[in-house]
Amino acid sequence: MTKNNSVHFMSLRSDWETPKEFYAGLNEEFCFTFDPCPSNPIFDGLNIEWGNINFCNPPYGRQITAWIKKGYEESLKGKLIVFLLPSRTDTKWWHDYVMEADEIRFIKGRLKFDGAKNCAPFPSCVVVFRGKQSIIKRPRLPK
Repeated sequence: MTKNNSVHFMSLRSDWETPKEFYAGLNEEFCFTFDPCPSNPIFDGLNIEWGNINFCNPPYGRQITAWIKKGYEESLKGKLIVFLLPSRTDTKWWHDYVMEADEIRFIKGRLKFDGAKNCAPFPSCVVVFRGKQSIIKRPRLPK
């Protein structure tokens, strides 16, 4: 295997800044009131209560599971959570949490994240947990 092929589906970074235009479209639809994972963190979003209408583009490294689990748990409290995530349908976190979402929107093509020279080396998706509106439809996952 050549060096280039060994990282074909990997990323050497985990901090992908949401494209402003892409965020604006989502914000127009959902009217976000909180971002638990801002690009310049001033608090630890994993250890605080989230807002009522949340946008979260978490770090895409090993911590991603903790962020998605936290978002799922916040949605069980009746909060709306909108994630921008890599489409990694083969992972445990995808099956444990993302498959419990009310909506998964696969993004056609590859996003060009702000601050990046090129498009992302992975596909992306928007995952929506609708809080109170959907608690009745989905049972709580075992811990």
